[in-house]
Formats: sequence, structure tokens, C-alpha cells
Amino acid sequence: MAVEAQVKPQAAGSSRPLLALWVQVARDYVALLKPRIILLLVVTELSAMVVAARGWPSPGVLIGSLLGGAMAAGGAGAVNCWFDRDIDQLMPRTRRRAIAAGRISPAAGLAFGIAVGLGGVALIAVTANRLAAALALAGGLVYVLVYTMWLKRSTAQNIVIGGAAGAFPPLVGWAAVTGSLSPLAWALFAIIFFWTPPHFWALALLLSRQYSAAKVPMLPVVAGERRTRRSILFYSFLMLGVSAVPIVWLGPIYAVACIALGAVFLWLAGRASRRRDGASAMALFHYSLAYLALLFVAAAVAASVTI
Repeated sequence: MAVEAQVKPQAAGSSRPLLALWVQVARDYVALLKPRIILLLVVTELSAMVVAARGWPSPGVLIGSLLGGAMAAGGAGAVNCWFDRDIDQLMPRTRRRAIAAGRISPAAGLAFGIAVGLGGVALIAVTANRLAAALALAGGLVYVLVYTMWLKRSTAQNIVIGGAAGAFPPLVGWAAVTGSLSPLAWALFAIIFFWTPPHFWALALLLSRQYSAAKVPMLPVVAGERRTRRSILFYSFLMLGVSAVPIVWLGPIYAVACIALGAVFLWLAGRASRRRDGASAMALFHYSLAYLALLFVAAAVAASVTI
């Protein structure tokens, strides 16, 4: 009904084919799931599954867990768009999101997010196991309840604590394969946990005026640019130390990738801490995405080779 309410009035006064309108509506709903973020989460989950299995897991577990994990994370992203629609309207970066722009009603967006998220959890439970499903649910709840509804608008440490939500996919993947969790699984979780602050604060430096206008207490808004850049460097050192822990299990292939990728990350973080320009923060932000994906792929390769 919500979709029909959007499409029919537009179709009556528009020369565009009705199909084009439906395609736009479908794109808006897909965009609510934040697919670009999901892609990185799926890479970390898949890599953790390969590490846990020391090779490729069974196709049913692999496909069900990855699809279910993407749905669980995407559903949480849609609920985030529903809750943050007021501040999304105030920021140029987010004001075109479908709920904030009024192309999807808040009720329809919320229902869609909950349905997709719970559907993903159920799929993991059916194709893998209950522990993996519970972890996927926990990750979504941390993102929605802890980060979005509580910390994001109340403390500059929002991304440090609430960012743990993005670290759940490796746990989900590991549990899907083994039915349990191990120290290595938690090490992979910790890498993402400590990666999140320097990654997100680099972006926050570029968007500090937008966050200030929306009254979101991101670190650059509350503590200033200088402290934020120092904090980025501090957490980069922490992340690099944690990222070295899996060497104990994964050996020299992972060690080489860890050192090489980490050296570039630390150089970019150091440059961003010294300079007061947007270019250095932008370079670190973009590299951080590649760093996390490549590090987890390296872990998967190392586990597969060292059977």
C-alpha cells in the first residue's frame, strides 16, 4: 500500500512510464539498506568463514550466512534511516535519503527494515545455526539501539562504543562455520572495533560543519579538529597492534600483508595528524576501506594456504 501511494499520484501527472517509477521506488528501498556498507561487512564475514573452515565452507552455509548477514545489517541500516530522518534532513550528505526526502514514508521504511533484518536472522538460523543468528541479531541491535538511538546524539565517544556493531560480521561468519567462537574470531572482531574510530573520524573531519549544524556530537564538533587528528593517530596505533595478533594463527603470509598494509595506514594517519587539510583526511578515509578489505582477504588466503 505504501508503494502504491507513492507511485499512482506520480504516474497520473507524469509522462514517464510507470515501470520507471517502480524502478525508482525499488532503488530507494535498496538504498535504505546502505549497500556500500554491506559490501565491506560481507567481505569481513566471508573472510572469517574461510579462516574458520581453513578453506571454503559448504555452499548452503556460505550462501545462507552471507545473504542473511547482508539482510540483517541492511535491515538495521534501514531502521537507522528511519530514526535519523530528522538530522538527515539537515545534512547535505544525507538529505536525499528516501525517508528524509519524503519519497518513502517513515512507517513503510521502519517496517521494511525490521522485516528485512529479521528475515536475515531467520535465514542464518535455518542455513547455519542459532549462535550465528543470535550474533547477527545482536549486531543489528547494537547498531540500532546502542549507537543510533543512544550514543550518536549523546556523546563524542559514539563511534568508539557503537562502532562495535560493524565488528559482528566476523563473529557471525565464524559461528556459522564452527558453531562456536574462538580467540581468533574475537581477534578479527577487535581489528574492526579499533579500525572504526580512525576510519569514521577521518570522514567526520570532512563533515564537521554538517554534524555541527545537525547537533550531532561527533568528536571534531565537540573536541575540535586538532584533538580529533591526534585521536585518529592513537587509535591507528592500537588497531595496528591488534591486527598483528592473528599472526599467531595465520603465519607469515598474513604477517607480510599486515605489516605492509599497516605501514601505509600509519603513514596516512600520521600525515593526517600533522596537516590541517581535508585532502589528508580524505586519503585516509578512502584507504581505510581498502585496508580492512585487503587485510581480511589476506587472512582468508593465509588460512587456506596453511592447511
